[in-house]
Amino acid sequence: MESPDVARAIDAAIPISVALDLPADDASVLQNSNNLALRLLPCDVFARVAPVGHEHAQFEVELAQRLAETESPVAALEPRVEPRGYERDGFEVTLWTYYEPATREISPAAYADALERLHAGMRKLDVSTPHFTDRVEEAEQLVTSRDLTPELTDADREMLASTLRRVRRVIRDHGAAEQLLHGEPHRGNVLSTANGPLFVDLETCCRGPVEFDLAHVPETVSEHYPGVDQALLRDCRQLVLAMVAAWRWDADDQLPNGMPFGRKLLSVLRAGPPWPTLDGVFGRLDAP
Repeated sequence: MESPDVARAIDAAIPISVALDLPADDASVLQNSNNLALRLLPCDVFARVAPVGHEHAQFEVELAQRLAETESPVAALEPRVEPRGYERDGFEVTLWTYYEPATREISPAAYADALERLHAGMRKLDVSTPHFTDRVEEAEQLVTSRDLTPELTDADREMLASTLRRVRRVIRDHGAAEQLLHGEPHRGNVLSTANGPLFVDLETCCRGPVEFDLAHVPETVSEHYPGVDQALLRDCRQLVLAMVAAWRWDADDQLPNGMPFGRKLLSVLRAGPPWPTLDGVFGRLDAP
């Protein structure tokens, strides 16, 4: 969010918390992208704030509740209030448990184990979600519209569009088993807590092969995940690189350093395989 919107989002979250008997007179920004993550004090609550109209809050809250019933490693909702979205001044706020960061970094084995347990819990649920190809189509719509991605050159636009079409077809034709997925289980969406790794940001859930989720995590993590189809994982990594590149060129994208990341992703895609992981690309942002 832009600075004025951040201030408005905070001004919406604090009164909501106070009205729910959760004392709050201070908010620190934990993450700022298209949504805002806040720590509210002194009640010590994690608040996620998004503009009204995203229509993800109800789905995310209900899914978090159902996954908690399966003992899946997901962040818990704030237990002192009714689990739902709360609207004020054009924003919708959901309230979650705040977890103090663990001092120890999540090991690749622990990360992979947590993701495997999340997938196991998700297989127990019957919920309606988009297919991963629906998200690919959204990325295609971005790159085929000059109004939505005005900074893309014609050559890069064609390269991204053809990559998205071709790799989506290859993965679909692979015929792998599919299930409910997190959708974006990268390191930014997993918390290191005293209770072990916990996944957050469930609004991106979709259906597809587990390799689509694994394409978002570091290579050392996927190496600890059992039964991976390596050929499918390689295709999914290329697809994810192209999808994320499309989002970074969106004129409305608000991810910090989004444009440099988008340029690096285009460079990686043009270079060809082997396909790196997202964290590998992000770590090379300053590389020539």
